[in-house]
This record gives sequence, structure tokens and C-alpha cells, in this order.
Amino acid sequence: MSKLLPPDDLIAQLARAGREAQRALGRMSHDAKAQALRVAAAALRKAEAEVLAANAEDLAAGEASGLSPAMLDRLMLDSWRLAAIADAVENVADLADPVGQEIERSTRPNGLVLSRVRVPVGLIGIIYESRPNVTADAAALCVASGNAVLLRGGSEAVRSNRAIHAALVRGLTAAGIPAAAVQLVPTQDRAAVGAMLTAAGLIDMIVPRGGKSLVARVQADARVPVLAHLDGINHTYIHAAADPAKAIQIAINAKLRRTGVCGAMETLLLDAQFPAAPAVVAALLDSGCELRGDARARALDPRIGPASAEDWDTEYLDSVLSVAVVDGLDAALAHIAAHGSQHTEAIVSEDETAVERFLSEVDSAIVMANASTQFADGGEFGLGAEIGIATGRLHARGPVALEGLTTYKWLVRGTGQIRP
Repeated sequence: MSKLLPPDDLIAQLARAGREAQRALGRMSHDAKAQALRVAAAALRKAEAEVLAANAEDLAAGEASGLSPAMLDRLMLDSWRLAAIADAVENVADLADPVGQEIERSTRPNGLVLSRVRVPVGLIGIIYESRPNVTADAAALCVASGNAVLLRGGSEAVRSNRAIHAALVRGLTAAGIPAAAVQLVPTQDRAAVGAMLTAAGLIDMIVPRGGKSLVARVQADARVPVLAHLDGINHTYIHAAADPAKAIQIAINAKLRRTGVCGAMETLLLDAQFPAAPAVVAALLDSGCELRGDARARALDPRIGPASAEDWDTEYLDSVLSVAVVDGLDAALAHIAAHGSQHTEAIVSEDETAVERFLSEVDSAIVMANASTQFADGGEFGLGAEIGIATGRLHARGPVALEGLTTYKWLVRGTGQIRP
């Protein structure tokens, strides 16, 4: 019946049910929530045939509609990837519960005892594209942090999302979690997204995961607080004192391990004094990566094409890489400041002073030294599944996992004090 409601009424109905479920979820113990997630992971494994069949239909539809190889890779599930999704749900169950954690405590001169403790945000709306794993990751993280969630996936993954959601809810409800704690918006009508964005007072926070146009629309139209990032225009700077073998290995992995993830390197900065620069670009080219460079980069290898002004500000999510030659650390920092999206940046160097200065001065959510930018992932950070990478400065930054899905409240304990 709810599918027949107008989008605003539908979202309001779902949100009210979610808020009611969240109150029940918020009273559950950590052990109860963790056990429910383990049962949900088992239900997801049991539904493998159902989920993969639904995903095959999504892939066929995506190929027919002309989805790019990178987008199809984000969409594709197989037995290994589905097992990894179930593993991620179980990993979240094993994490410490942030709810109720005391952040700080102090005693005022008048004897009042003040403390700040973590509490759930409430009802979180997740708007996402392509990646069906987000359905499971978001559900697990929200349940574990005591939040209800309203999921709105993209049309390209609609069948996969529904199959994953159905399996998870079977497991969660069997373990005592209210079904409305994890809801999937039952329509692909774009007006439902608008209704979510304007549901102030019903939805407490929106988290978008998807392409630039989706996130830009969310940030422009939302009347609900948004936790988001736009592009992952990530840089790797190979310093003059970089180890050539490390530089080659890191550059290839950062770009080509998976080109469609937001942690993929999109611009390579080569120090003009780095002697093995030709070897790095040759290794990338030989691995099948298209390079677009400035004049000095093109002089390193005739196979490098010219870079346009737009290339330095492009998240390719494909086997394409911008390359620039820079005159030292200052020039690298200036380039990143001008063109980076404050997502993830890395330096490769054996010079500790240069490394520490890079780590200190780059203003991004994640800054790395001598490591691939593809480590920009909540699981790799030991956070379990992640809801996304936040590049803003408020509330949470970097991989957003359990702690990023909490806020806090002040508790004041007195013994009869009154204010003079």
C-alpha cells in the first residue's frame, strides 16, 4: 500500500516508522545488536543464489544501458564479493559499541559532575548509487551504532539491493531487531530522493554515496544535515628522495588495483629531481594505463598524451591518470591545494623531514606516506565496514564508521545545586 503513496507521504511514513524502531533499537544492549548482525550475515550467506541471480539481472540491464566498465565493476557481485560483504557485517558485530562511551568527565567548583557520552544520531538516510554492498554496510553500521536507517539505492542496482535487504531483514528480525530499523525505499521515483532531502525533523542526517552529480544535488537541495564528499581527486607525490622500487609499486597499485574506487589515485606528481621518473611512467603505461601529462611529463615518454586544464580536476574512475612534473615539495603542496578534493593524498619518500612536512601541511581527510591511496577504506583502517569517506570539517572526517554515526549529549549530575 505504501508504494501507492505520493513521495512526500511515503517518505514521511517510512521515517516515522524508522524513528519508532530507533527508539527500540537504542534500548538494546551491545551483545543483542551484535548477535543480530551475526544472524543477518548468516542469512545473507544463505541467500547467495537469490542475491547473485538478482545481481546478474542488474548487470545485464547495466550493460544494455551503457554503464561504463568502472561502474559495472562497482555493481558486480560474485560468490567471493558476497562472502566479503557478509564478513564485513560480522566484523562490525565484533567492534566495540560507541553508544554510551564517555568522552570526557569533569567536576565543577560547585560540585556538579559533567560528562559527555556518545549517543546515536537517530534516523539516517543513505542515498547511494551502483554499489550493492552499501546496502549491507549501511545496515550493519547503523544497527551497531543504534541508528535506524532509510536506504535509497540507485536504479542500476535495484534488484541486488532488494535481495540483500530482504536477506538482512530476515536475519535481523529473527534476532529481535524491529524490521523498520532497516528500510529500503520501495520506489525508484527520483521525487523520493527530494522528499528525503527535505524531511527535516524526520530524518536526522543524510549520507550520499555516488557520483558527483548525486552528491552535488544532495548538498544543494538538502534541508537535513549532510555528511558527504564529492570527488576523490587523489594525488601521489613521488619526492626526489623516493625509493624507485617503492615508487613504481605504489603508483601502479594506487591507480590500477581498482580504478573505480574513490581512493584510486587520479594525479601523479613527479619531482623534477627524482631520477627514476621515466621508469615509473613506463611501468604505468606498460600496465595499460593512459597517461595525460604536462609538457615536462610528456618529455619522459612519447606515449604520454597532453593534459587539458580539466584533467587536473577530474576523477576518472578509469585507467586514465594525469601526470605533472613539479619543482620540489612546495610545488607539490601548491598543486594539491589547487586541485585536490581533500580526500586522500600520499607522498613517497625516504626523506623523513619531507614526509613529516607533507603529512602536516596537506589539508585532506586522509594523508599517507609510502603507501597506496587505495588503503583509503574503513575496513583497512580497522573500522569495519564504512558508510563513506567524509571530506568536510564538521562532525566526522575520513572513513565514517561507528563513531562517525554517533553524536553526544551532556549529562549533569548534581546533589541539589541551584544557580545563584
